[in-house]
This record gives sequence, structure tokens and C-alpha cells, in this order.
Amino acid sequence: MKTAIATASISGEFRAKLAAIAQAGFDGIELFEQDFIACDASAREVGAMVRDHGLEIFLFQPFRDFEGLPEPLRARAFARAERKFDLMAALGTNLLGVPSTQHPSALAGLDRAADDLRTLGERAAARGLRVGFSALCYGRHISDHRAAWDLVRAVDHPAVGLILNSFHSLARGTAPDSIRAIPGDRIFHVQLADAPRVAMDLRTLARHFRLMPGEGDLDVTGFTRAVLATGYGGSLSLEVINDQLRAGLPRLVALDGQRALLHLLEQVRRTEPALAAGLPAFPPAAPVQAVEFIEFATSPDEAPALETLLAACGFARAGAHVSKAVTLWRQGGINLLLNCENEGFAHTAYVVHGTTVSEIALVVPDAATAHARALALRAAPHAEPTAAGELHIPAIRDIGGTMLRFLDHGRDLGRIWQVDFRLQPGRVAGAGLTAIDHIGQTVAYDEMPSWSLFYAAIFEATKAAMVDVVDPGGLVHSQALQSGALRITLNGADTRRTLAGQFIADSFGASVQHIAFACDDILACAAALAARGFPALPISPNYFDDIAARFGLDPALVARLRVANILYDQDDTGGSFFQLYSLSRPDGLFFEVVERRGGYGGYGAANAPYRIAAQRRFARPAGMPRL
Repeated sequence: MKTAIATASISGEFRAKLAAIAQAGFDGIELFEQDFIACDASAREVGAMVRDHGLEIFLFQPFRDFEGLPEPLRARAFARAERKFDLMAALGTNLLGVPSTQHPSALAGLDRAADDLRTLGERAAARGLRVGFSALCYGRHISDHRAAWDLVRAVDHPAVGLILNSFHSLARGTAPDSIRAIPGDRIFHVQLADAPRVAMDLRTLARHFRLMPGEGDLDVTGFTRAVLATGYGGSLSLEVINDQLRAGLPRLVALDGQRALLHLLEQVRRTEPALAAGLPAFPPAAPVQAVEFIEFATSPDEAPALETLLAACGFARAGAHVSKAVTLWRQGGINLLLNCENEGFAHTAYVVHGTTVSEIALVVPDAATAHARALALRAAPHAEPTAAGELHIPAIRDIGGTMLRFLDHGRDLGRIWQVDFRLQPGRVAGAGLTAIDHIGQTVAYDEMPSWSLFYAAIFEATKAAMVDVVDPGGLVHSQALQSGALRITLNGADTRRTLAGQFIADSFGASVQHIAFACDDILACAAALAARGFPALPISPNYFDDIAARFGLDPALVARLRVANILYDQDDTGGSFFQLYSLSRPDGLFFEVVERRGGYGGYGAANAPYRIAAQRRFARPAGMPRL
């Protein structure tokens, strides 16, 4: 199965688009006429340029507002078509995309439209070309792929076929299984895009908010299954029109698109194995079994302050790396590393971001296959030299350049602490923290769909619905993902005035802004932390009056929560959630302690505005530089 992407889906100058598309591994492009017109090369030169990048032009489009026009508009439309045929011959492509008309003067009637398309097909066939007709979901008379197929069937010409588009079908709620009755050889081209399910004018949604497959709410997998069930063997092309993608880096957008297509085809194969999806073989997804460690890149000057905070959280130094300036801090099942190396990846991360999370290590069933899957899905590999006798741990790059390492319980990688570290004897008493509950990663809002897809595709991860969190400086959009023991909250900031946006700006794009630790008894844990000097974030007394009334809590419990600055939430099933935050460090990093009861699966989103307001009271004024 060949893959393509529309040039309109990627920003930049035409040559840069081609380079990005080819580098991402696509077989070809849909050439949008606007990109051709804006290019200073001739049609023959553009065609050669495309082929020089190892690509094909699968479709030239759009040839708008054609069918159903009265004279003299009809004659002008055919004159325009002849000019497009000239261009296509010079470009070296044979398929013209004709979307259903939006022209206000276009007349209804199947026979009239069929006569127009039949004549166009005859003229195209005389030049060795073809015409693909598609239904725009906001077309004037044809807005459904079923009506478009009726028209193509009425035309009954071998040079006129159907173009199917997942967005235009699914955004209207049309059942994709209706496609299965269409003969595969009458489908000339297939375009794929996702979108959020929102109450919005379809034209606006189509022109500004389409997403890569898997990033939205439409059943693109069901659509693709229906297409392949027809016997269709042509290319699958991304036609994702999105304002944010058009502002993104071409290389990253193209890689994201290729990952989305591969993940989509895997979903097709998984849900309907009989279909020949043409997917290259790579390992299946597997859930994360544990977060083995989180590493902080820091410096000898800044490490003492971080060590003081860790000690206040109940962590104790438990060992050191055999050859590097890396110390291990432990409590319960939590391993934190402090890396003070003056060279290598962690040092570079520190130079760029300041004290920051530089590595996250995940335990998976098989590290080698998890790594192979990530690379097949276009994750960026990471490799650096290791000293003799030390473990080579497979890794990829994560948000903000953070490294994701893969461990397993095999003979070698299962012995990381015995091989790469000298452990100190004794058991860490701790303050009751048991595990890493979740990791909060902050990204620019326009990057959220991409990183959400990154986790969902590489790991066996489920995505929660996106929620909006009110910050006094603006909205922050949050989405949670979970794969086994790995919980990630992606927080998207679209303004620097929010705390999340300020963190991104101040840290030059660092991703991990907070780490949440789990405990079994948060009231006992809070007391133990207080005794160690834990810098708890003070919460407004008004908050506790509100939860007492809202949830009908025992006054004695509310009083204890108030003293300890613990926030509280409940879900619809009766599960409950307790949260205790630290004050933020000067670099914006903070810790959270949580307790889950009764199967509570959320993250206390209702409490986020009150937590942020409390953090605001202790934050430096906007515009004041960090010392």
C-alpha cells in the first residue's frame, strides 16, 4: 500500500515540503494547485523535482466548481479543464481531483451532472488522463460519498472514478460500511483525515481543524477497513488541513503523518485481520509494566537544592553510578537519579534547559521489541557511548528532547542497579511514597495532538477526553494517557501568560513540569512529610469550605485536609482522590503526592484552577527574569 500526503498539509516553500515528505518515507504527494502556482519552476521542472525526491504525484487538485453549471459558465469550466490537462501532462501525473461544486449558480440534477462528468472523462481519456470525483461534506448538491458514487456510476466511463475522503464522509456521520458495496477498481484515490467531534460549521472544521488519523474522534479505522474491503489497491493519502500544522516544521509534520498512517494500518490489521493492509511487519504494542527511574540533569552547584527537596519528600541517597557523577535516590518503588556530569546528553540537557528531567526509563515486556516498534513508528532514536561493562539501554527521544529508555526483566537489563550502580546497604524508611503515579508534561498547545499520537501509537495506551483548565493567564488544555503503569498528562499552553506557558518559555522547551508520587495513606504521609520540612503549597481556606458543602464530607476530615493543604475530588462511581502539592522550584518544577481510593481513575482536573491560583501567589511576577 503506497502512502502520500497533500502538499497543503505541510508548511514552507515547495522544495522544503518535498524534502520533508521524502525523508518521512512517503511514496508520493497530492499536488495542490496553489503550491504549483506559488512555485517559480515550470510544470516540467516541478514534475522532475518531485521525481528527483523519489516521489510520485498521485493527484493534482482541486478542480473546483465544475458540474451542473449553466452556460456560459459551463463552457468556461471545460476551457479551464483543458488548461489543467496541459499542466498534468507536463507535471507527469494522470489524475485530476474534482470536488463537488459549491458554485451558487450550479443546477441540481443527476443527469445534468453525469453528462458534464462524462464529457470531462472523454476529454481526459483522449489525453491518457483520469478524473476523480469526490463529495465535499458542504457541497451544494452532492455532500455524501453515496451520492458521489451514484453520480460516478451514472457517468459509466472508465476514466471517471471516485475519490473517497474520510473527513468528508465521517464528519457528516455517514456510516463507513456503505463503502464496502463499491467496486475497488472504481475508487481512484483515498484521502484520510481525522477531526474532533465538535458542534461547528463543517466548512470551517474542514478548512482549519482537520487532524492526523488517530488524533481526533472520527472512526478513520472503520473507514479505512471499509475501503480496503472493496479490494482497493491504490494509495492512501493524508489530506489534513489545519492551521497549526501549516505553522509547524515540515519535517516534524511529515513524520507525524507517516506515524499516523502506520498506526492506522496496524489498527486495521488488528480489527480485521483478513484485510491486506500492506503494513510492514513490526512488533505489536505492549503496556508499560513500570516506570523504573526518572533522571534529573543538574549541576554540582544546583544539585544540593534538589537533594534538599528530595530529602524533604522522604527520599534518601541509595547508591551511585559506577563511572558517572550520577546518584541514586530511593523511596518505596521510586528511583530518582541526579546527573551532574559535565559532558554527554544530560549535560547538554542541563545547559539548554537548566535543572530538568532528562531521562525516563520504562519497564516493558521486551525492551528490544519495544524499541524496534518505536523506530518503525518514526520515533527518533537516541544512542550514546557506554563504558566497558556497563549496560547498553535502548532509547528514543521524547517531548522536549527528553530521553525515553526501555528496560525489561531479562538477564541484562533487569540487573541495571547491580551492573551500573554501587548500591548502599540498608533500607530507606521514607515518608510513605510508594510509586510514580503520573508524569506531567507541558507542551505547546499545537504540539499536543502529535505527542498524544506518539504515546498512543508506540505504547498500548488509552487517551482520556481533553479538558480545559482555567489559569488566571489563560486556558491550558490537558489530556491524560495511560499505558499500564505509565500515566502521562499532556498540558498544552497556547499563551506564555499561563504557568505552563511560562515554564516552556523559561526552560527553553523542557517537558516535565511535575511528577506525582502515589501513597497509600495521604494523611499519614502528609504528617511524615511535614516533619521532614516538605514545602507544601498553601491552599485557600475558601477551597475547603467549598468541598465540605459540595461533597458532604465529614467535618473532621475536612479539618485534617485543611491543615495539611490536601485537595479532594470524587468521580461519578464514588471513587475519591487526594492531592498534596509542593511549592514550585524557581525553575517551575514541582512535586505532587496523591492517593486514589475506590478505583478513581482521573487526575483531579476540577482542582487544577485552585492549585494554579495558589501557585500564582508564590510565583515571581510576569516578566521578571529567573535569577
